[in-house]
Amino acid sequence: MDDLNVTAEEHLTAARASAHGRSAHLVLQQPPLRQTVIALTAGTALDEHNAPPAASLLVLRGSVRLTAASGDAELPAGALHPIPQERHGLLALSDAVVLLTAVND
Repeated sequence: MDDLNVTAEEHLTAARASAHGRSAHLVLQQPPLRQTVIALTAGTALDEHNAPPAASLLVLRGSVRLTAASGDAELPAGALHPIPQERHGLLALSDAVVLLTAVND
């Protein structure tokens, strides 16, 4: 079992050392469920992409902006937010770590 606090810190350190400003780790895969820790340095974005059938984002560290045509949401540490069923992106407002939970077909 992964300790999310340890995993978050490890990947935030890796993101800070990465030229791309990000690092990710799949912590759980039990199809159709996937959980991934994603660390992003301030200003780093995940470009717009399609949404899985169901997903949520839990902010473990820092703050992020979830962007979508239906409206943006600024999420601080501790926030749990559903991923909209449309193309969306993610921008780190500060160094941040999120837990993405997705259910895929």
